[in-house]
Amino acid sequence: MWAEALRGRDRLRALPAGAPVALRVDKSPAGIALVLGALLSGRPALLPSATLPETVLGELLAATGCTWVVTPTGATEVPGAGRAAPAGTALVLTTSGSTGVPKAVPLPGAGIDAFTRWAAARFGVGRGTPVLSYAPLTFDLSLLDIWTTLAAGGTAVLVDEDEALHAGRLAAAVRDNRVEVVQAVPMALALLASAGGSYGSVRHAIATGDALPPGGVTAMAAAFPGARLHNLYGCTETNDSLIHDIDPRRDADGPVPIGVPLPGVAARVVDAEGTEVTGPGTGELWVRTPFQGPGYLGGVRGGFDAGEPGWYRTGDLVRRRADGALVLLGRADSRVKVRGVAVDLAAVEAALAGHGEVVEAVVLAVPDPVGGRRLRGLARRAAGSALTTLDLRRHCAAVLPRGAVPSDLLIVDTALPRNTNGKLDRAAAAREHTPTLEGI
Repeated sequence: MWAEALRGRDRLRALPAGAPVALRVDKSPAGIALVLGALLSGRPALLPSATLPETVLGELLAATGCTWVVTPTGATEVPGAGRAAPAGTALVLTTSGSTGVPKAVPLPGAGIDAFTRWAAARFGVGRGTPVLSYAPLTFDLSLLDIWTTLAAGGTAVLVDEDEALHAGRLAAAVRDNRVEVVQAVPMALALLASAGGSYGSVRHAIATGDALPPGGVTAMAAAFPGARLHNLYGCTETNDSLIHDIDPRRDADGPVPIGVPLPGVAARVVDAEGTEVTGPGTGELWVRTPFQGPGYLGGVRGGFDAGEPGWYRTGDLVRRRADGALVLLGRADSRVKVRGVAVDLAAVEAALAGHGEVVEAVVLAVPDPVGGRRLRGLARRAAGSALTTLDLRRHCAAVLPRGAVPSDLLIVDTALPRNTNGKLDRAAAAREHTPTLEGI
């Protein structure tokens, strides 16, 4: 792999300098080697999700100023003027937005180095340590799974897309490679638990990307009897920010806290009036980390528009307990986490309503026994329309990333409920249509 990385470095250095390059790679030795080559070349590298529709990818390339798209076997020039990324940028990751162009987050090399040093020390990753790589290469989870592991001389055990959804194959990857560190979204941890037996080689099991469902702590403790259990909170914009060491005796029955700030991380709880909550109380979580970049590319402010330099508004509502630990309550807006991916319900509703035969649509996030949550879409079709759920699913697949396509779809011919302000009422829609949706 090192020889391939050096070849990738030389290929990227041969391209005109300045703007970022987009790397279209999968999670394979060749793909990882090309990203390593980019890091060695000093050229900022955008890692777009493989599930982006081509039209969205084109808009993302324009927004980030990329001038080349590079694969392990070739390179294609992108028309248009390039724009330089902020000084020191190493990687550019994208947010897991549900529709439209995802935001591009430049991560400085110094921030990545600081994170990998912390993670290697905290989870005991060193020479030869086998670490499970469950998430896609383009996700921020790879900063621990792959880049921390390689920086520390460990072994990244790569899980492909098919293995990631198959309990038996996922379990075999952990057991056959005697994996010592597992970081995954709750759905993957549930799959490992469902495979039966336990994983005695695992020293650290880390839940991240979504809230643990009821019973999740008990299942983790049974699956990883010799491991320290952790709940790790973060986002693409800031990388990991908070950690909670799970005690099954204490945490099995209630919401698992997202914990306390990592070393060097500052966290605030800010109420609806913009006042910082200094003791126990509820508000929006703001964070500032040594791992984050200066903001999004393309002039988008988003959560970085906190009014104070360096602070990021996460959009998550939290409650601070008397002991200082933070508990995640939900989103302050219409975004939810579905199997570790942030999905904007309003944006998915707009996508459904964008079908020519749909009059209005509502999307709900409902409990799922395996994945924590799944999406349910309700769409009212136009009078006289013969629109089917299959038609609507095909439409969604064409305009939405895979993780934002509703698992359940229902087409109705009557008006969806609205509140007194005339806005679509998700809560009322859930009460009226949930029984009908079961099993779809």
